[in-house]
Amino acid sequence: MSQDSAAPETGRKLSGRRRREVVAVMLFSGGPIFESSIPLSVFGIDRQDAGVPRYRLLVCAGEDGPLRTTGGLELSAPYGLEAISRAGTVVVPAWRSITSPPPAEALDALRRAHEEGARIVGLCTGAFVLAAAGLLDGRPATTHWMYAPTLAKRYPSVHVDPRELFVDDGDVLTSAGTAAGIDLCLHIVRTDHGTEAAGALARRLVVPPRRTGGQERYLDRSLPEEIGADPLAEVVAWALEHLHEQFDVETLAARAYMSRRTFDRRFRSLTGSAPLQWLITQRVLQAQRLLETSDYSVDEVAGRCGFRSPVALRGHFRRQLGSSPAAYRAAYRARRPQGEGASAMSDAVVPPQGSHGGPGGHGPGLRRPTAGAAAGMGGGEPGKPHMDALTSGRATLPGQRSAP
Repeated sequence: MSQDSAAPETGRKLSGRRRREVVAVMLFSGGPIFESSIPLSVFGIDRQDAGVPRYRLLVCAGEDGPLRTTGGLELSAPYGLEAISRAGTVVVPAWRSITSPPPAEALDALRRAHEEGARIVGLCTGAFVLAAAGLLDGRPATTHWMYAPTLAKRYPSVHVDPRELFVDDGDVLTSAGTAAGIDLCLHIVRTDHGTEAAGALARRLVVPPRRTGGQERYLDRSLPEEIGADPLAEVVAWALEHLHEQFDVETLAARAYMSRRTFDRRFRSLTGSAPLQWLITQRVLQAQRLLETSDYSVDEVAGRCGFRSPVALRGHFRRQLGSSPAAYRAAYRARRPQGEGASAMSDAVVPPQGSHGGPGGHGPGLRRPTAGAAAGMGGGEPGKPHMDALTSGRATLPGQRSAP
């Protein structure tokens, strides 16, 4: 359930010594300090003078300490896992590694808390801990967009939605990365105590009380590293080399010797997203780079990114980034030092407008490497892009409109 929907009623009662106003935060060694500090600040500071009802905070070590965090700092939690038995809400703000299993004792404590009616919350990579405990099976969930494909692949029974800032499924809630943890914590306060209390807290934190939209505009839908060993990587490599052409998902499915249905299912299992939307997004990302680094007109950018028409580019660009291509370029250049921008184009390898391998009014296609990645292709197998092209990050977006 998305942030804009009403939270479902859980219908579960707290058992034992658990109290609704008690919030336990489970910390692990190696967790980033920013995400870890969010629930501590929201639920651990007395702001009754501002009209924010008070919670009782229990900071619990999810494993033996000391707990090391960002910058080599060491934390000492005042409580252990036994204190979670008193909490009506349990928050896991982060986990140190998306490929490592969390401690069994911590997972047992989360399962027990859920069985006894507690609300379980996972912020950012904390969703991986909830998934490892089996609490996300058959449920909608989200996490940082960068880790959503891995969450979907490692836990196929979880319905991962990388577009949402947070997902409220009643007694289990998850958020996207970093600042989205603040959005979810404000949502919890709003659910518990109403709009006025959440608004007062937001003013103290100097953040919007409710952000609209999701994390889709921040997404870089490059493929996870694990795809490198999958046969589908060869099809992706071909697509990356032919992004300037008009081809559709059927073309890619044919190259993979799969039916469209099988290809869609296989692609989703690897990436956590549907191939058509993924492909369209890659073309938009490439259009961003050309708008930032070249003097091509919008019509020329559309052709060089495989869109059938500038109208198709403008529509997809605005839906994903909230701006027209021309306005995006103007805002980007207004924030760049004089002389930068188009000069970067000298290092980029941008194919000319080529053959049109298939229909597709959307002009879906796959992302190709950034200028730096393109220049480094020689290190890979001839005829294929270097694997960095599959995992390189998107460019900084100084002209991008932020969420309201």
